[in-house]
Amino acid sequence: MAGFLDRAKEQAQSALQQGKQKVDDVQQQKAGGDLLKKLGAAYYAERRGSGSPQATQDALTALDAYVNTHGDAFLRH
Repeated sequence: MAGFLDRAKEQAQSALQQGKQKVDDVQQQKAGGDLLKKLGAAYYAERRGSGSPQATQDALTALDAYVNTHGDAFLRH
């Protein structure tokens, strides 16, 4: 009986870890998408005369920093 409980506990812990990883992946996808959206909005505003080149550059810098840290996988989804 103890062996069965140990295996069940291992499986539950593994499932929990996989669930946490999936949540982390989804959160990273969302964060990358949000930064990309901010860059697009800053560029659009700049082109329409209500934004500034600095706001566009700041958004690009933030996106570059994110890509350098987390990769660019969010761009392919």
